[in-house]
Amino acid sequence: MNNLAAHITVDRDIRFGKPCIKGTRITVGDILQWLSEGIAAQEILEDYPELQEVHIRAALAFAAERDAQTLVFVHETVA
Repeated sequence: MNNLAAHITVDRDIRFGKPCIKGTRITVGDILQWLSEGIAAQEILEDYPELQEVHIRAALAFAAERDAQTLVFVHETVA
């Protein structure tokens, strides 16, 4: 997914600033949660006709990109 901005928006006045599919109040987190619960992408698309397959891919790509940018600091305690 090259252009996430085309499908994902962050607006502090919509869903408390969570990343949403542009033009909807459906968050990236909503889509990830549904997929993690085993709901098939096709079922999500049927339940939410305002979504398209590209939106599900954009949500996954957004999460993957955010994960790739996450830094983990390990603090080692010496006894």
